[in-house]
Amino acid sequence: MSALTAAAMPAAGPPAGGPAVFARAMSRGFGGRDVLSRLDLAIAPGEFVALLGRSGTGKTTLLRVLGGLDPGYEGDVLVPQRRAVVFQEPRLIPWQRVLPNVSLGLKPGAGGHGGLRQRSLEALGEVGLASHAHAWPVTLSGGEAQRVALARALVREPQLMLLDEPFGALDALTRTRMHVLLQDLCARHRPAVLLVTHDVDEAILLADRALVLTGGQITLDVPVGLGRPRDRGHREFIALRSRLLRELGVTEPDNGAGQSS
Repeated sequence: MSALTAAAMPAAGPPAGGPAVFARAMSRGFGGRDVLSRLDLAIAPGEFVALLGRSGTGKTTLLRVLGGLDPGYEGDVLVPQRRAVVFQEPRLIPWQRVLPNVSLGLKPGAGGHGGLRQRSLEALGEVGLASHAHAWPVTLSGGEAQRVALARALVREPQLMLLDEPFGALDALTRTRMHVLLQDLCARHRPAVLLVTHDVDEAILLADRALVLTGGQITLDVPVGLGRPRDRGHREFIALRSRLLRELGVTEPDNGAGQSS
């Protein structure tokens, strides 16, 4: 990957008291086609936002711009200096054990009080993998590898976490456990979060706000006004799921809801 120039990077450090993420008239095109088109977005500090959209609508492109991984955008973008990205694949270095994978890319002084090694061990402890510090990535299950990826994000003490379908490759039971873990970590550390997902239920279960990206713009921005833990069978959950699916162009099958019992 080529180095990113400072001028092309999203500006770091939104004003104190302002949003953690601020984008105005942000556009990004590829081969003459606009993937993002004058998009506006704001995410408050500590807010968990889920981003939904059909394949190819620009969800990952938006996440990459906010993460400083794609400098070719136009418009205004402000993001915190401390950011972390978690991808669908854990992206662990196979020739490094778990502990150095957690601290990968950080300078020795980046761990603050207690040092980087201690902070990395603490992050592994937070995801329940302190005993795996010296394990090789090849010995981990899919869920364990993704927990290491979360620990690697946490050790950076991010003000913004960008999650690109991090649980998409996991089985249903492991995904449910990861949802609980992620909610606990976010409640403890309070970063702003942008979760890219294709799973409408996942968005409603985790997020404070759900967005739908269509044609390069946000066409629906709706708060998730449900208490926690959330019940998939609750009428408000069902109603919000239906609204999001309609915006995504998905028609739910008629299960005879209108029939009398």
